[in-house]
Amino acid sequence: METRIEVNPTLIASGLLDDLSKPCKMESSNGIPMLKSEDEVFFGPEINFHQSESTLVDVHGSHSGDLQTVPHETLAVIIYRSIRVVVFSNRLNLLIPFGPLAILVQKLTGHTGWVFALSLLGIMPLAERLGYATEQLAFFTGDTVGGLLNATFGNATELIISIYALKSGMIRVVQLSLLGSILSNMLLVLGCAFLSGGIVFHKKEQLIQFSMQASASVNAGLLLMAVMGILFPAVLYYTRTEVHFGKSELALSRFSSCIMLVAYAAYLFFQLKSERSLYVSVNEEEGQNGNNSNEDESPDISKWESIIWLLVMTAWISILSEYLVGAIQGASTAWNIPIAFISVILLPLVGNAAEHASAIMFAMKDKLDISLGVAIGSSTQISMFVIPFCVVIGWIMGQPMDLNFQLFETAVLFLTVIVVAFMLQEGTANYFKGLMLVLCYLIVAASFYVHVDSIQ
Repeated sequence: METRIEVNPTLIASGLLDDLSKPCKMESSNGIPMLKSEDEVFFGPEINFHQSESTLVDVHGSHSGDLQTVPHETLAVIIYRSIRVVVFSNRLNLLIPFGPLAILVQKLTGHTGWVFALSLLGIMPLAERLGYATEQLAFFTGDTVGGLLNATFGNATELIISIYALKSGMIRVVQLSLLGSILSNMLLVLGCAFLSGGIVFHKKEQLIQFSMQASASVNAGLLLMAVMGILFPAVLYYTRTEVHFGKSELALSRFSSCIMLVAYAAYLFFQLKSERSLYVSVNEEEGQNGNNSNEDESPDISKWESIIWLLVMTAWISILSEYLVGAIQGASTAWNIPIAFISVILLPLVGNAAEHASAIMFAMKDKLDISLGVAIGSSTQISMFVIPFCVVIGWIMGQPMDLNFQLFETAVLFLTVIVVAFMLQEGTANYFKGLMLVLCYLIVAASFYVHVDSIQ
C-alpha cells in the first residue's frame, strides 16, 4: 500500500517543501551534498511526494528532468570523498608512487639496490594507511576489539614479507626481520612515544592507568615466555646436547611454536572474555561514566569503506613485498651493508610505520595507555603469534624454519625485554625514560651493523 503525502501549493511557495526534503540529505566536509546511511534516511524509497494537482516527484525518478538518480550520485560522492580522505589527507602518502617506480626499475634496469630502496619507501605509507583503516574500523567494533584489529593489521606487513621470504628459502631473513620488529616496537616506538609525550607534558609525569599496568605485566610474561621458547633451541644447539643432532632442535622449535600459539589464543580469550574489565580502555571507562571527552570524534569513512581499503592496502603491500624480498641480497652487495643490519633495522622501520605514528600521536594527546598498548601489544603478537606461525607455515612449505635465532640475537632480545620491564614497573613515563629507550635502540643498531652472522 503506497503512502502519499499531500502538499499544499502555498507550502511550496513558502519553501516548506524544501525543508521537508532536507532530512534526506547532509553535506560532507567540502560542501558536496551526499545521502545519509540507510539507517538515517527519514523517507524510504517507496514514499512519493506529490501535489494536489497530481504533480508527482519520486525518489527514483525525476520531475521534468530536474532530479538525478540519487544512488549513482551518492556512490560517486562516496568514492571521491573516500579517496580524498584516505589518500590525500596524509603527507606520508607522497611516497606511494615509489612503489610503482620500484616495479618499473626492476623491469627496465634490474638494479636491485634501487628496487629495494624504492620498495622500502613505497611500502611505508601503505603500512601507515593500513593502520589508519584499522582505526576507522575500530569505531564500529569498540576499543577492545579495535585494539586487537590494530595490532593484527599493524603486523600484517611483517607477516606478508615473512611469507614471501619463506617461499624464497630466506629463513634467516625471516628470523632477523621478526626479531627486529620486536626490538623496534619495544625500544624505538615506545621510546619515541615516551619522549614526545614527555616533551609535550614536561611539567608533569605521565601516569599509566592501573588497568594498563596489569595488561603490561601480562604482556611482559608472554614476552619472557617467547624468550624461553627462542632461547632453549639455541642453547640446545650450542651445547651439542641434542639427542639427534640437527633434528631435535627443529622438533623442539615446532613443538614450542604450537604451545606458544595455544598460549596466545588463551591470552586473547582471557583479554576479551574472562578478565575484560582489566583491559577496558580509558575511553570506554569515561563513556560508561558519562564523561567521554571524545564524544565529538567520529569515523572519517564508513565500515565497508574501511574493509575495502584494508583489502586494497594488503594486496598492494603483498605485491611490493615480493620485489622487496627479492632485492635484499643484491642491496646488501651493492651497498656493502650486512644482511643482518638490513633485516633487523631497515625492514622493521617499514613494518612499524603504523605503530610508530599512532603511538607518538596518542602520547602527545596524553593517551599514554593507548601508546603502550600499541607498542607492547604489537611486540607480544609478533613474538607469540607471528614467529611461531611462521615456523608452522615453514613446516607446511617444507622449509626448516626454527626458533634458533643464535646466541647473539637471543641475548639482545632477552636484555631488551628486561630493560623495558624495568622501565614500566613504576607505572610512570617521562621524556628521560623515552630518551634512554631510544639510545638503547641505537646501541642495538650499531651492534648489528658490526655483527657477522655465523649462518650467512
